[in-house]
Amino acid sequence: MENMQLAKRVRAFRKLKGYTQQELAAKSGISLAVLGAIERGNRRAEEQVVIKVAEALGVSVQELTNG
Repeated sequence: MENMQLAKRVRAFRKLKGYTQQELAAKSGISLAVLGAIERGNRRAEEQVVIKVAEALGVSVQELTNG
């Protein structure tokens, strides 16, 4: 369940910023495959990945993980 909540938040913030998955992956320094898996809820994101994605989106880790 935790994976799906994070997936929804990452996708929502990404769309709010107007980024494609490819753009967000590049900005955060992670692979497109990893980002896609996180957004689908198929992969548990490691702490460092969450930090990178949050920074790329311009939000705090808490906003990204807790809503």
